[in-house]
Amino acid sequence: MAHGAMEPGTMEPVKPVHTTEDHWGDIVRALGRPGNLIRGTYHHTPFPRHDLSVLCRGVAVTPGLALGSHVSFVRYDDGSTLMMGDLVMTEDELPAMTDAFQAHGIAQTAIHKHLPSHEPNVWWTHVCAHGPDAVQLARGLRSALDRTGTPPPAQGPRPQQPLDLDTAGIDAALGAKGAGSGEVYTCLFARRETIIDEGHVLPAGLGATSAFNFQPLGGGRAALSGDLAMIATEVQDVLAALRRGGIELVELHNHGLTDEPRLFFTHVWAVGDAVDLAKAARPAVAATNAAPVAA
Repeated sequence: MAHGAMEPGTMEPVKPVHTTEDHWGDIVRALGRPGNLIRGTYHHTPFPRHDLSVLCRGVAVTPGLALGSHVSFVRYDDGSTLMMGDLVMTEDELPAMTDAFQAHGIAQTAIHKHLPSHEPNVWWTHVCAHGPDAVQLARGLRSALDRTGTPPPAQGPRPQQPLDLDTAGIDAALGAKGAGSGEVYTCLFARRETIIDEGHVLPAGLGATSAFNFQPLGGGRAALSGDLAMIATEVQDVLAALRRGGIELVELHNHGLTDEPRLFFTHVWAVGDAVDLAKAARPAVAATNAAPVAA
C-alpha cells in the first residue's frame, strides 16, 4: 500500500462517491457481519468486544464506553477504496494482530490508550489502508481480527435498557443532540474543515470527530470516556479547558499519518454527575472548530 502524502498543488484531491447499501454486500460478506451506511458516503462496521471484562478505576467498562472496535470503508471517484478503523485488543493479542496487519499491507497509524489505569491491560490501534480492491482490504482486516478474541456478531438485537441519565440535561450542557445505545449516551461533533488524507477527501465525520460517551453508574452519575479532535493551535487551549473542568487527560496522539490539516486527538476520562461532566466538557469543545452532528 502506498501511504504517502500528495504533493501540494499537484492535483485536485479525489472525492468520495455516494453509495447505497447494495454497494457494500461484498464487504459485509468478507467481514462476516453487517454494518451501516453513514450519510450515503461511508460504510461503518462495529466489532464490540463483549468478550472482555475490563475494570477502570472500579468501573466495569462496557463496549459502548470504550471497548468498541470499528472500521469504515469509503469509495472514491478514482475507483479506489479507503479503509480506516480503530481496534481494541488485549496486550497479549497486540503482537499477532500487528503481524497480520503488516502481512496484508494495513498501516497502523496509532497504538495508544483510551482509558487510564485498568485491568486487564488493553490497547487500541488505528489502522488505514487504501487500494483498488475493497474486498482484499476487508479480508486483510478480518485476518487480523481473527487473531483476537473478538466475538462473532450477536444473534438478534441485544436487550436495550433505559439509560439512568438526564439526557436532556446532557444535550443542553454540551449543545448537541445525543443518542443512546442501551449501554451509553453519545454526543458527537465533527470538524468543519475539509480533511484530506493521501490526496483523498475524507467524508464529513470520518476520522475527524470529537465524541463523548456517558455510561450510567446510577443516581444520575456517569463514567465519561471521550476523544476530542484538534488542530495544533487548539491543543493547549483544549487541554487547559478540560483540566479546569476536572477531566482527566489519558492520551494525546494522532489518528493518521498524512492528514491535512494535521489533526491531534486527546482521550479523556472522568466520573461524576453526568450533566456536570457535560458542562465541564463544553468549553473544550468550544475551543475547537467543530459542530454537533447526529450521534
